[in-house]
Amino acid sequence: MEGIASLVPLILVFLIMYFLLIRPQQRKLKEHQALVSALRRGDQVVTSGGIVGRVTRVKDNENEVEVEIAPGVNVRVVRSTIQSVVSKTEPAKAPS
Repeated sequence: MEGIASLVPLILVFLIMYFLLIRPQQRKLKEHQALVSALRRGDQVVTSGGIVGRVTRVKDNENEVEVEIAPGVNVRVVRSTIQSVVSKTEPAKAPS
């Protein structure tokens, strides 16, 4: 019985670590994946390197997007390096 009682604090510490560290990090990762998968042409984005630009082309089958950082200057950026979306474009309306 004393062996089980000595494991209770260890289990409690693990549970506290799970709810305070692991679970929020998993939630943040899911939100980032949703943000990156919802990128569309015309969105203004910020990369993890601090580059601000507008998405000009989204390649569905590849893991990169093309971002215009200045008029006529386009760079290819890996999707996972996009940190945030500053402004979203309106989705295209379905023909009625």
